[in-house]
Amino acid sequence: MTISTTKKLFAATAAAGVIFALAGCGQAPTEAPDGGDAGPAVDNFKPCMVSDEGGFDDKSFNQLGFEGLTKAADELGVEVSKTESKSASDYASNLDALASEGCTFIVSVGFKLSAPTIEAATANPDIQYAIIDDWADADFDGKTDAPNIKPLVFDTAQAAFLGGYAAASYSESGTVGTFGGAKIPPVTIFMDGFQLGVEYFNEQKGEDVKVVGWDVVSQEGQFTDEFAANDNAKQKAQGLIDLDADVLLPVGGPIYQSAAQAIRDSGGNIALMGVDADVFTTDPSVADLLLVSIMKGMDVAVYDAVMEAADDKFDPTPFVGTLENGGVSLSEFHDFESKVDPALADELKTIQEGIIDGSIKVESPASP
Repeated sequence: MTISTTKKLFAATAAAGVIFALAGCGQAPTEAPDGGDAGPAVDNFKPCMVSDEGGFDDKSFNQLGFEGLTKAADELGVEVSKTESKSASDYASNLDALASEGCTFIVSVGFKLSAPTIEAATANPDIQYAIIDDWADADFDGKTDAPNIKPLVFDTAQAAFLGGYAAASYSESGTVGTFGGAKIPPVTIFMDGFQLGVEYFNEQKGEDVKVVGWDVVSQEGQFTDEFAANDNAKQKAQGLIDLDADVLLPVGGPIYQSAAQAIRDSGGNIALMGVDADVFTTDPSVADLLLVSIMKGMDVAVYDAVMEAADDKFDPTPFVGTLENGGVSLSEFHDFESKVDPALADELKTIQEGIIDGSIKVESPASP
């Protein structure tokens, strides 16, 4: 697969000279050479989105997907509709509401919307759907449960492996920590890759950096059981700090904001890691704490899916984001570039090449 011109319009990122492009793969959408309008959409085309309970202003997961939707809609000159879920009980009714108001392409944000999306797609075969972070495969037979759903999934363990290696390299205490918003595959895949990257660093360097908050073998760890920035998330972060972790990876939308509060309150030299988006850019309030972000090209995947549907070329073939196609990536080190080992960039480049060519295995139970 190749990275289309459209995808290159999204900002690529560089980590001390190592390029980890934030891009997706798939059929390139139609676009004017000068980057202008991509042409008219099919008649009555209306793209829509339903969030999970994190909300569209989470500066991460939902927000990134919605940015891809609105970018496509702006270029097409069509209106969008969105509905924000306050809890899981809203999912089905929100999907029904979008169908009732004439949406022709509906994107569900998140694993938790799988069953409601399958039900909605089955009930509305003339509407096209896409779902982020899920195969829409309730019976686990390897097939999407409705022909009008396009899964947008990401092998985030690959990019998280790079992040774990970077965290271990940066750590001075010899302990790094992670916790999640919920024990679901799109969260645990980050935590798996993170720990595997730390272990690889230990193997290569003869070190013994420890991971607290998650165990890849037992698949057990610490979770807030919600995707909200609150005292619960702050306490989880503080618990890892109390275990001497000096790098924290919170996985679950806005829970990183609570981790940032715990870091500031601790007064220690503790680094934060972002997920999904380049949090340095999406949330400058925590930029001074951010070592690096582990990113998923959800904006690009959604953008491309919308543009295909608008051009009457909806393709239910799953999009799988990897390091090779740029669907997952590592951000720049930004303000931490001068603080990390000067050799780290070259080491990460070599590791990335090894993951792509298969000489370095990164396997998570949650991998696509």
